[in-house]
Amino acid sequence: MTSNEIRQSFLDFFRDRGHTIVPSAPVIPHGDKTLLFTNAGMNQFKDVFLGEGTRPYSRAADTQKCIRVSGKHNDLEEVGRDTYHHTLFEMLGNWSFGDYYKKEAIAWAWELLTKVWGLDKSRLYATVFESDDEAAGFWESVTDIDPTHIQRHGAKDNFWEMGETGPCGPCSEIHYDKTTDKSGASLVNASSPEVIEIWNLVFIQHNRNADGTLSDLPAKHVDTGMGFERVCAVLQEKASNYDTDVFMPYIKVMELKSGISYGANEETDTAMRVIADHVRTLSCAIADGALPGNEGRGYVLRRVLRRAARYGRKLGFKEPIICELSNVVSQIMGQIFPELKERREHIYKVIKGEEESFNATLDRGLALFDEIAGRERESESPFIAGDEAFKLYDTFGFPIDLTQVLAQERGLSVDMSRYSELLTEQKNRSKSVHASKKHKELANTELVDVESTFTGYENLEDAGSVLLADENMVVLDRTPFYAESGGQISDTGMLMIDGNPYHVTEVRKLGGGVAIAHIIENEGTIITDGARAIATVDKTRRFDIMRNHTATHLMHSALRKILGEHVHQSGSLVTDDRLRFDFAHYQKVSTEDIHNIEELVNEKIREAIALQHHRNIPFDEAKKMGALMFFGDKYGAFVNVVDFGPFSREFCGGTHVQNTSEIGLFKLVTEGSIASGTRRIEAVTGRGVEKWINDQLSKNEELTKGYEKLEDEKRKLEKEIAKLKLSSRKSEVDAIIQSALPLDGTKLSIISKEVAASDGEEFKSFAEMLQSGLGNGKVVVLGAKFEGSASLIAIVSDDIAKEKKVMAGKLVGTVAEIIGGKGGGRPSFAQAGGKHPEKLKDALMKVPEMVKVMLG
Repeated sequence: MTSNEIRQSFLDFFRDRGHTIVPSAPVIPHGDKTLLFTNAGMNQFKDVFLGEGTRPYSRAADTQKCIRVSGKHNDLEEVGRDTYHHTLFEMLGNWSFGDYYKKEAIAWAWELLTKVWGLDKSRLYATVFESDDEAAGFWESVTDIDPTHIQRHGAKDNFWEMGETGPCGPCSEIHYDKTTDKSGASLVNASSPEVIEIWNLVFIQHNRNADGTLSDLPAKHVDTGMGFERVCAVLQEKASNYDTDVFMPYIKVMELKSGISYGANEETDTAMRVIADHVRTLSCAIADGALPGNEGRGYVLRRVLRRAARYGRKLGFKEPIICELSNVVSQIMGQIFPELKERREHIYKVIKGEEESFNATLDRGLALFDEIAGRERESESPFIAGDEAFKLYDTFGFPIDLTQVLAQERGLSVDMSRYSELLTEQKNRSKSVHASKKHKELANTELVDVESTFTGYENLEDAGSVLLADENMVVLDRTPFYAESGGQISDTGMLMIDGNPYHVTEVRKLGGGVAIAHIIENEGTIITDGARAIATVDKTRRFDIMRNHTATHLMHSALRKILGEHVHQSGSLVTDDRLRFDFAHYQKVSTEDIHNIEELVNEKIREAIALQHHRNIPFDEAKKMGALMFFGDKYGAFVNVVDFGPFSREFCGGTHVQNTSEIGLFKLVTEGSIASGTRRIEAVTGRGVEKWINDQLSKNEELTKGYEKLEDEKRKLEKEIAKLKLSSRKSEVDAIIQSALPLDGTKLSIISKEVAASDGEEFKSFAEMLQSGLGNGKVVVLGAKFEGSASLIAIVSDDIAKEKKVMAGKLVGTVAEIIGGKGGGRPSFAQAGGKHPEKLKDALMKVPEMVKVMLG
């Protein structure tokens, strides 16, 4: 049987027995900070075993991608040196959630192995927990296993626990005897390659309490895991997992490219096994959203890649080879794990970039290491000095684990004690520098037992009561001030408390994020608990921040559409004057792509997309909406989603503009690398674009022509901003036209309304937009207040103006008298102004009566 046939027959077997076939979970575990990588098939069902979740089915089966390169499941250094350890393997599994139990699990396992796959029964051993008479009894009653092949073992081998507390239970393992004379009874659970475990049946029936005692669970579960690569070796009668069709395609490519035959030399055989294993791990991890880096799982992947590249040198590969083999992974495994096909190009580029970078480091480091090792040999020292090892790492980026491998190959060791001492000193210096830059923290900010309500989504001014005051810190029961969070800086503004004004310079979350503290400028005034306060946010600054924050979301979406879906946020800063966005990407963003990103964001601004801010909605509901989320991020039961239609829909609790047109314009100003695999973009919006233009102008005053060109661009941008602002009011125009009321005894409809405008230009543009969609039989008088005065515009549809009974110029002049002004204009469009804005409402109410007088 081929490996594909083996996998499919497993899934078909359990599908026929009522199991739902579920897809593999990503190897990057979502929402589980206890794991760097998914390391067992049960990981995706952990919430069920803990009693925190349910599934719409009670039986399931799958093949799960698992990575074991960290923690207690760390097989990295064994990989390639033996024939059955792997950093990535598939775990075939079947589960029962409170449905069937030991009897069925044991019977079906035996049936699949012996009847479907035809394994030699005399080579199979079953182990059970030493006190599990029930499982031992079922092995004897529902299978025809040789009773002498049923062994009892202690908790170390046959009792499974999720952690120090929680669900647990006995397990029954199935082992295969590969010895030539079937003499492997004593090698069961002895870590011998001659007798290997192929399947583990876990029976989850207890809960481990905090005091160490066991109690019975209300429901019993089955959790099984079979090593796919191991069972393929058994069924294909291969001495090694690497000899099966799971790994041989990679080895064949390496034979062809290196000219070295597999099986000719143990050193090169080991190198081929290491690379064949590691490329699968890297491809699957990158396909599921991880990237090589300097911390956490990123560092683990970087170690795996560098280990493979180092072994590539033993095969004579100086150019990237792992990236080439990643295409083989996509081809072979992509049939069962489609994400490998979908992200094939991304996987290739990430690995190639890392390989090229490390190959350069390797060349420099190897030359230096040879010098160091030569000096140590001459001095007859048995080890590489810690100072030298640290220099290799700190100056040349040479990883310490590679230094140890090279030293071991030369019969040397590394003075790790001194190396660790130097590394700690470096970290402490870094922490000291970082600490000196931080603001001095307030006293008593950790233990806060009050709670604030944030009202700043709807209001920029609100009344509240003082819950807690401590010199220059004030906590209110309700506040419109946004506290710094999620990359968005805090609001500033004013607090008026008992008639005293206080400038708010910063806002923080305290007490686990439930209390909002206003940091104020206070010269020693005593503020009492319970005092009434008026909180007023700096509106101009807040709107600048909101423009930048919304633009960050639009840019994130544009980056993913233009550069690829591997792009995801790794850090951000949103202030009133700019936005900064860090994201995962493996190469410099080209000038063309920068232009396209900028163009796409501005296109979405011009489309005037309205905001839908879904607040405090269930997490599952947000997922169904398609809100953007990333593996490894932790979300609560209730979340906020910022929704700008299909283009951008993300989890976010920050503040945003109500319509993308309010952003004005977006300008990307810098792009660069801040770490391997991480890029940074800075951009400006709205008023920030104007400032950026002016800054560019001031840099070179001698270029007069350039200056004039940018000035023109600035004016055009200002006009464009005005147009965008106006376009967002189209719905308002339509509503005003629809509100026209018929004038009794006439064929006319009258519109008389006050509208918002910041200046005369905006007011006139708004009126002209209304005129363009007015239609026949309409007489309109609009009023607006700005700059301490009132303004009027009269519009008469052309069909009425031609009759010369109602003329816009005469009408607006008559109305303007009420507001203490005068005006005039064309028969169809006329303007007027007045110095009494307080009388504007009365003037507009008189319009129908004036029109009747003009009609006679």
